Amino acid sequence: MKFFLTSSVLLCTAFGTASAFSISSTNNARSGSTSLFARKPFITGNWKLNPGTKAEAIELASGIAASVTPDSPCDVALFVPFPFIESAQNAVGEKLTVGAEMITPEESGAFTGGISASMLDSIGVSWALAGHSERRTINNETDEYINAQCVKLIEEGMNVMLCIGETEDEYEKNLVGNVCEIQLKKGLAGISADDMDRVAIAYEPVWAIGTGKVATPETAQQVHAICRDIVKDMYGAKIADDTRILYGGSVSPESVDGLLAQSDIDGALVGGASLDAEKFGRIINFQPAVVQV
Repeated sequence: MKFFLTSSVLLCTAFGTASAFSISSTNNARSGSTSLFARKPFITGNWKLNPGTKAEAIELASGIAASVTPDSPCDVALFVPFPFIESAQNAVGEKLTVGAEMITPEESGAFTGGISASMLDSIGVSWALAGHSERRTINNETDEYINAQCVKLIEEGMNVMLCIGETEDEYEKNLVGNVCEIQLKKGLAGISADDMDRVAIAYEPVWAIGTGKVATPETAQQVHAICRDIVKDMYGAKIADDTRILYGGSVSPESVDGLLAQSDIDGALVGGASLDAEKFGRIINFQPAVVQV
């Protein structure tokens, strides 16, 4: 087994002054994670409203699957638009997982345009996103609605990736820790400790999504450590240590190695670069800091 060896880091800001990233939370004496750990990295792509046609989706999925080899250091998933799910599944085979970008919490009824968890489960989908910032802002999804999505996926026996993260305004007002704590506690409400093995968390600072701005690895690491401690407060140390927390926000082939070298960053939720098979293949096959045991 490969274990990822990293060192502790000090606070470093990606943009602005140090004061612009002072973390305010209910517990400022957060403890760090162990430096030697065995959470398998999880590299995921979110295609959003892309690509334009089924043929393009098949070509892209096939190209990405070709980059996944027995030596790839991670689990891989693609979150794709509903019309392309089955085509992408057929294109990638067993090499990676194909998931949905959202669900409707309701099971059935007069909900035009809705897609239920059971519908997705019936075509072999086991993962879905919940709480992506674009759904929160463009579609006005509330924490309560996002929680309903998470709970429904767990009830259906599926897996959920809960997306959290602060806006630029919240970032500038030193509210990063507060925002993450609220979104985690509200998003995971009603999910038991026994079900947390079917939950992953994606921290995506909204100001970094699609902007080309990327938090430094050290900055991202500090927020991930805070998120892990929030999970620890909620569920205990073992579940916190086992939960995979991914980073998202303009992740690129150039930034992935430094991000994945951090002890609390367990993968990436990748947007734009997941639409380029070569770039995403490099992200999948990132160069980890490892020791053989």
